[in-house]
Amino acid sequence: MPGRTRSDGIEIRVRATPRGGRDAVEGIEALSDGSRVLKVRVRAVPEGGAANEAVRRLLAGAFGVPASAVALTAGGTARLKTFFIEGDAAALAARLAAMTGQDS
Repeated sequence: MPGRTRSDGIEIRVRATPRGGRDAVEGIEALSDGSRVLKVRVRAVPEGGAANEAVRRLLAGAFGVPASAVALTAGGTARLKTFFIEGDAAALAARLAAMTGQDS
């Protein structure tokens, strides 16, 4: 899984592609170090935080939570980012597994 569960939600590592032509969660990607990330693309440009906001809203929609429950915690100016999604950790992990075809 490209993240870890916490008592109050789930932390997810994301590889974001801005100016990607569409807003979509594309699945799991393995990095060269063997770690796994959730691959997403958004139409927004990486200026003024627009792409980060688009990724935050995309994740909120994909996980069925309000946008206010999703926060960028690391990687504000990098392609690899960490987001925290507040909520029931088990339900969020199950949603991630279903979304990506992975075991939770």
